[in-house]
Amino acid sequence: MFLAGAVRVALTTALIGSASFAGTTPAKGPLHVVAAIEPGQWELREEGRAGATRQVCINDPDMLVQFQHGPMHCSRFVVDDQPMSATVTYDCQGNGRGRTTIRASTPRALYLETQGIARGAPFDMRFEGRRTGACAASAR
Repeated sequence: MFLAGAVRVALTTALIGSASFAGTTPAKGPLHVVAAIEPGQWELREEGRAGATRQVCINDPDMLVQFQHGPMHCSRFVVDDQPMSATVTYDCQGNGRGRTTIRASTPRALYLETQGIARGAPFDMRFEGRRTGACAASAR
């Protein structure tokens, strides 16, 4: 009787563990939210750092998924993909990993939350972003 109970607990634990990955799929094609974001010059204001802004030319909004890892080739897994929000985890094989959530309130306003490890150090940042115009010709 005890053994049967232990087997039942082990099977339940295994099923719950595998169910947590059931909604996670490899990234294929652009995320809905990425397609909704308008390319151009963006101002990103980092939460918790008064006056800390970054001016970024976003030619391809997909770059936001791996904001701290740049154009590095990383494997991605989509946790959630909605029309105006997405969460993705990614692994850059020995060069770090991360988890990013992007929410767009309009094609010209977004919220970016990203955390993970880059260059051997942890990062955890949140940005509010606003499109400010077209990218400078030299940034294209």
